[in-house]
Amino acid sequence: MAVAEKARFYLERSVPQLREWEEKEIFTKDEIRTIVQKRSDFEHRILAPRSNPDDFSSYAKWEQSLEALRAKRCKRMRIGHVQSQHASQSRVLAIYERAVSRHAGVKRLWLEYLGYTADVKASKRWRRVMASALRMMPTDPELWVFAGRRAASNGDMGGARGYFMRGCRFCTGEATLWIEYARCEMEWLAKMEARKASGRKRDANPLAGEVMADDDHIDLGDGDEDEDEDDALRLPVPGAEKKKVIDDEAKTALASNPAMDGAIPLAIFDIARKQPFFKPEAAERFFDMFAVFTKVSSQRRIAEHVVDVMQQLDAAHPATWNCHVRLPLLGVSPDTPEFPLGLREVLARLGKGLDETSDRETLRKKSLVWIELILLFKGLDEGIKTVLEHTKGKLEA
Repeated sequence: MAVAEKARFYLERSVPQLREWEEKEIFTKDEIRTIVQKRSDFEHRILAPRSNPDDFSSYAKWEQSLEALRAKRCKRMRIGHVQSQHASQSRVLAIYERAVSRHAGVKRLWLEYLGYTADVKASKRWRRVMASALRMMPTDPELWVFAGRRAASNGDMGGARGYFMRGCRFCTGEATLWIEYARCEMEWLAKMEARKASGRKRDANPLAGEVMADDDHIDLGDGDEDEDEDDALRLPVPGAEKKKVIDDEAKTALASNPAMDGAIPLAIFDIARKQPFFKPEAAERFFDMFAVFTKVSSQRRIAEHVVDVMQQLDAAHPATWNCHVRLPLLGVSPDTPEFPLGLREVLARLGKGLDETSDRETLRKKSLVWIELILLFKGLDEGIKTVLEHTKGKLEA
C-alpha cells in the first residue's frame, strides 16, 4: 500500500470527530480544513520510509494541543458532552503505539508514551506499555526505576519490589537501580514509622503483593484484566544459563528478616556487594543515600554496616574514609547538644584520614562538601561555625 493510501486510511478514521466539531461549531470550516491539512502532513511524514522519532513526537504533541483547545472552547461555549471527546485521546495513544512500533529502540518515545498514559490515567495501558518497554530494553535501569517508583507512589509496594527485583537481575553492571531500590525501601520505612508513631495500623506483611516462584519469577499481584494482558505483563526473563543475582539465600533474607528494622535495604546492599559494579565509590553512593533518612530508626545501624564493608573492601580509599569520617554526625542535627561531641570525633577522624588515605586530594574535596553543607545551616552556633571555617581554611590552603 502506498504512503498516500495509508495516510488516507488514517485520516478517514477521524471524519466522524471532525463532523461533530463542525455541527457543534466548536471549530469553523476553515479551521477544520486546516486541521485536516495538518494531519495529512504529519501522516505523510511518519509514513515515509525514512521517518524519524521527532515526527511522531511532534504529531502526538500537536494532537494534545488540539485537544486542549477543543476542551477550552467547549467549556467557554458550555458544551457539556461531545460524543467524540475520547477520540482525541485514543488518537494520541495510537500515534505513540505506532511510534514505538516503528522506532522500538528509542527510549525517549517510550517515556513520552508512558508519560501521556499516566497523564490521562490509563493505568492498564501504562502497565502494558511499561512491560513492552522493559522487554525491549531490559538492561536500562531508568525504566526499571520509573516502573518501581510509580508502583510505590501508588501504594503498591509489592508491585514496586517486583519491578526492582526483576530489574536487579538484569542491571548488574551499574549501581543506580540497586541504590534506588534501597532508597524506595527506606522511604517505605520512613512512612511506616511515621504511621506507627501516629497510631495508624501498618501492613501485617511487609512483602505483601508479590509472589515469587522457584525460578526467581515475580508475579505482579494485581487482579486487573485487560486484553492481551497475559502477554503484556510478561516482563523480560534472563536466560536459564544466567547466574541468579537474587538467589534462594537472598530471597530468604528479603522475605524472613524483620522488615521494620531495616532488614530489606540491608539485604539489598549485601546482595549488591556480590555484583561486578561494587567498589568503594558505589558503596559511598549507598551511604550518601542512607544518610538522607534521618527519621528512620535503623539508619545508623545500616550506615555502620556500609562503613564496615567499605573498610574490609579498601580501608585506605578516600570514599571509605569520607564515610567513616562523617559517621558520628549521621542523623545528628546541628542545633542539638550531641552535635559538638560528634563534630569533635569527626574532625579527629578527618585528621587521621588525611594522613592515611591513598588519595589525600580526593578526600580533601569530599570533606569540603559536607563542611559547606553544615555551614549553610541557619542558626548554627558561632563556636561551631568558627571551628568549621578554620577547618575549611586549612583544607583549602
